[in-house]
Amino acid sequence: MQKPIKVLIVDDDPDMRFFLSNLLGGCGYTTIHAGDRRDGLRKSRREKPALIILDVMMPNKDGLQLYRDLKEDSRLRSIPVIMVSSIGRKTFLQYQRSYCTLPEADAITPVAYLKKPLNAEELIGWVHTLTTAAPAA
Repeated sequence: MQKPIKVLIVDDDPDMRFFLSNLLGGCGYTTIHAGDRRDGLRKSRREKPALIILDVMMPNKDGLQLYRDLKEDSRLRSIPVIMVSSIGRKTFLQYQRSYCTLPEADAITPVAYLKKPLNAEELIGWVHTLTTAAPAA
């Protein structure tokens, strides 16, 4: 019997973590939660999720910094990241270019970028696509 696939949800909003956890749990995924960058990085290393859903706009630029932390860590950089935010993709990419020190290809190309409020079907579609080939946790 195959174990459920782990998805790490990193968002400072407990309501969003609850919503995403219920949505993904109802589709058979196991969710892990983190409310900030530090906890998200720790759980990424410990749990080795198949996918990370990351809120961009957390206090202290934590979402952007966590994304960079993940891409700079050779053990974590291959984990796909779905970034979610209330700001549009174009605005995010412009900000990311001016703020980031990573090579451009790594810095500004999350696998998926979804604007809040999230469309549940679109999110589940991305999660399914990105975890289909992932090994079970």
